[in-house]
Amino acid sequence: MQKVTFLIAASLALAGCGTLPTNTSMYSVHQPVVERTNYAIDLASDSDGIAVADQKRLNEWFETLNLRYGDRISIDSDDGFGNDNAARDVHAAAAERGVLVSERAPATPGVIAPGNIRVVVTRSQASVPSCPDWSATNERNYTAANHSNYGCAMNSNLAAMVADPEDLVRGRDNKRLDSNSGKAAVNAYKRKTGGN
Repeated sequence: MQKVTFLIAASLALAGCGTLPTNTSMYSVHQPVVERTNYAIDLASDSDGIAVADQKRLNEWFETLNLRYGDRISIDSDDGFGNDNAARDVHAAAAERGVLVSERAPATPGVIAPGNIRVVVTRSQASVPSCPDWSATNERNYTAANHSNYGCAMNSNLAAMVADPEDLVRGRDNKRLDSNSGKAAVNAYKRKTGGN
C-alpha cells in the first residue's frame, strides 16, 4: 500500500513539470494570422464630384490613417453604381499617396445617405498570436517532438516583414508580377524615411 501511494505522489509531482511536446512533424503549429480592418468615411458628392469641404476631409482622413503599401481603398454608393466624378476625386487623392483604388467595396455597417459616397480603407495586419509559447518542457521529450515554441521566431518575423499581409492569405497571381512589383514597397519606405 505504501508503494502505490508513493507512485501516485510521484506521478502527481511530475504532472506539474509541464506538458509533453507532441508535435513530431517539421511544421510549426504557430502560423501567421491575418486580421483585416475596414475604416469608412461618408462624403457628400454631386455631378461635379466630391464637395470641396469633403475633399479636404478625405485628404485629412488619409493623412490620419497614414496610408501605406498594402492598404486597399474602395468606393461604395447608395445606389451601387457610384459617381464617376466622385470616383475621379478619390482616385486622385489615393494616387498622391501611391495607393490604388479597388473595384469592389467590402460590406460595411450602416446605410449610405442618398447623394453620398462611402470611401473604405481596408488594412490587413499579420501576427502570430500564440507566440511565444513556453508551455512545454523538453526534459521528458521521449518522442523527439518539437518544442512548444518551435516556429515562433521564424513565423513572427515573416508576419512582421511581409509588405502586404494579404499575400499570406492568397499569394500573388503570376500573370501580374513583373520586375517592378517589388519597387512599390521600397519607394514607399524611401518616401517615409526621406531616403534616395
